[in-house]
Amino acid sequence: MVEQSTGFGVLSLLVFLPLLGAALVLLTPREAAGLHRVLALATTVATFLVSLWVFAGFQGATYHFQMVEFVPWFPQAGIHYRLGVDGISIWLILLTTLLTALSAWFSVYVRERTKAYMAFLLLLETAMLGVFVSLDMILFYTFFEASLIPMYFLIAIWGGERRAYASLKFFLFTFAGSIFMLIGMVALAKLHEQATGVWSFSLMDIQSEVANGRLWAGALQTQAVVFWAFAVAFLVKCPAFPLHTWLPDAHTEAPTAGSIILAGVLLKMGTYGFLRFCLPLFPDVVANQVPILCALAVIGILYGAAVSAVQPDVKRLVAYSSVAHMGFVLLGIFSLTPTGMVGGAYQQLNHGISTGALFLLIGLIYERRHTRLFADYGGLKARMPLFAALFLIIMLSSVGLPGTNGFVGEFLSLMGAFEASFARRFGLHPAYAVFAAAGVILAAVYLLWMFQKMFYGPITSEENRRLKDLKPWEVALVMVFVVFVFWGGLVPSTFTKPMEASLHAARMMALNPVGQRPDWRNLELEIDPKGNLVRVEPRTREALATPPNYGEVVVPAEKHYPLAKPSAETAKEQPRA
Repeated sequence: MVEQSTGFGVLSLLVFLPLLGAALVLLTPREAAGLHRVLALATTVATFLVSLWVFAGFQGATYHFQMVEFVPWFPQAGIHYRLGVDGISIWLILLTTLLTALSAWFSVYVRERTKAYMAFLLLLETAMLGVFVSLDMILFYTFFEASLIPMYFLIAIWGGERRAYASLKFFLFTFAGSIFMLIGMVALAKLHEQATGVWSFSLMDIQSEVANGRLWAGALQTQAVVFWAFAVAFLVKCPAFPLHTWLPDAHTEAPTAGSIILAGVLLKMGTYGFLRFCLPLFPDVVANQVPILCALAVIGILYGAAVSAVQPDVKRLVAYSSVAHMGFVLLGIFSLTPTGMVGGAYQQLNHGISTGALFLLIGLIYERRHTRLFADYGGLKARMPLFAALFLIIMLSSVGLPGTNGFVGEFLSLMGAFEASFARRFGLHPAYAVFAAAGVILAAVYLLWMFQKMFYGPITSEENRRLKDLKPWEVALVMVFVVFVFWGGLVPSTFTKPMEASLHAARMMALNPVGQRPDWRNLELEIDPKGNLVRVEPRTREALATPPNYGEVVVPAEKHYPLAKPSAETAKEQPRA
């Protein structure tokens, strides 16, 4: 059946509104710095409002893609303009639009080449949003790579002393990793052509053929190779140990807005890619890769914490802490338990808020002192008590203090890791979870040490004695983050509930056998509130906004694994599928 064009809708408006804003900025006179800032801020705020409009029309009770837009692009090559949103992407869209608006607000401090700066910031927002709504692999790859260009220039032009080195390293690492993903995409399209006779780069078409078992029927031996082609690109983007070395340099040298977006959004493209591609498309091999990926996550948690503790530069310390925090995201996702996957997906959002806020606060003090070295600080609490209080709240969120958003994500990720490892699922050993939990303690050590070095002790510098506390607009800027720190910590279900159906579906796509997998094309299958895969009455994609009447259970959720039995008993019983 030939798919009919839907035309362009609200998702296209969301993606390309920042591009329109960038064009308007470029049409203004070079000397009109104030106009550049106003246009950029107005555009990012308008884009945030459009994302709220998208969220208002989103139905979290389904795992299927909603608001799908389809326009033929290169039909002879199976490449189309196809957008959609589900529970995995909806919060990342909102995080992107929020952080970009806050970054544009902070960029009042940018005084040189404001026209180009604001244009690159808006171009970056279009690329990031395109990544999270693309349902065609080539379209996804286009946006994925397009995000590198404006970030490269933001670092190379407005970065620190080593900006040329940092920007080039960032570009080469992430671009090289993406080449493997492109090869994997072509392989999947070819396998789809062999299975159906039709070339297609549609994520929905390919996953449908994976669900019914036809795509990999004659190519099981190549599935692991294609999986790692995608995984390498996403491990570089996260980044995970040992592919993380570009991140500290990029974070340290980037301008403040660049660091906020790099930590808050760009790193999430990697973990989003695992949820969107690696789990649904490679069900026969993903379980076998869990020990490797979880080991990289745990090493990243411990390594990031250990290296953070010896940094003389506050911004570099926070940069290395991102390696540790993203390790919890990766660990939660690849625990392949419902609890761990929700924790990993939620920790993506928490890291974007907490670490983004830390970079913002560091940027605010840097604009006053123009140094990031601990040796140049000390005693700031006496001169800037309001700044110290806000910094403490954000720092405790990053530590994972109960009541803050960071606690919920890390706790759920660790719970998932403990559950899978103590049940001996996927080759995991309890040591994975134990060592990861130690990373929480190490995080408290280096973050509390950072706070002590900056805010306590004698004031030894005359420049510090002249410091003034935050301005009202700066307080308002930081308070946006503080609201989400406590909202996410005290009422986490606000954020976790809309993503649960999509995460349960991704897990079943990865673990269930042929014939029992959710299918993005089959609208007669749904995930019920208990996490079961059930049948529903036939419906159209436009009807997804209405909760269905759930029918018979096709596959039960199996949310919890039994603990591993003693070896003598285990030898007598077959392991559960």
